[in-house]
Amino acid sequence: MRLLRDPVTLLLTIPALLWALSFHEFCHGLAAYLVGDRTAERYGRLTLNPLAHFDVVGTLMLLFVGFGWAKPVPINTRYFKHPKRDLIIVSLAGVAGNILTAILSVLFLRFCGEWWYDLTGRAGLKIVIQMISINMGLAAFNLIPIPPLDGSRVLEAFLPYKYLEYYYWLERYGMIILLVLLMTGIINFIFEPIINILWMLLPY
Repeated sequence: MRLLRDPVTLLLTIPALLWALSFHEFCHGLAAYLVGDRTAERYGRLTLNPLAHFDVVGTLMLLFVGFGWAKPVPINTRYFKHPKRDLIIVSLAGVAGNILTAILSVLFLRFCGEWWYDLTGRAGLKIVIQMISINMGLAAFNLIPIPPLDGSRVLEAFLPYKYLEYYYWLERYGMIILLVLLMTGIINFIFEPIINILWMLLPY
């Protein structure tokens, strides 16, 4: 809860948080659109407007706990021409968007960091650092293979048909399982190896 005791850091975190959540869901919607599913567009979710993707619990969790989510973009796999392949593409699009944001932020600091610091001071530098941290955290968290996170959709695409029944049963209780893992701290044993691998992708 350090952010609660540091309102300045909290304020500087908000731009990165809104972008990370909005761009993540926008990328899901865009990928679905490109493979033939216009459900997100029809529901007004093919947008970068944070209000369209806002989830109270998920945003607060991301802000104060470090793990969180936005309101999932609706997709309809019946419109996919290649269901398994397209499900993987759409599921990983949000993660890819967050990683791309983090990479571009690192490159911005590398090539424009001094100019940016002179222009905005420590506050501007903090915003970019938070952009990297939050986007990488959101990407890693969503790769955890527990419903309704993106990693579970990738797992679904690879599961043999005979195991899908068990997956769909687990999906009904996925949010409960996820919250229990978050509250007990067990989630860290899954999250930390993923985030450590993703950090290696950044062009330091």
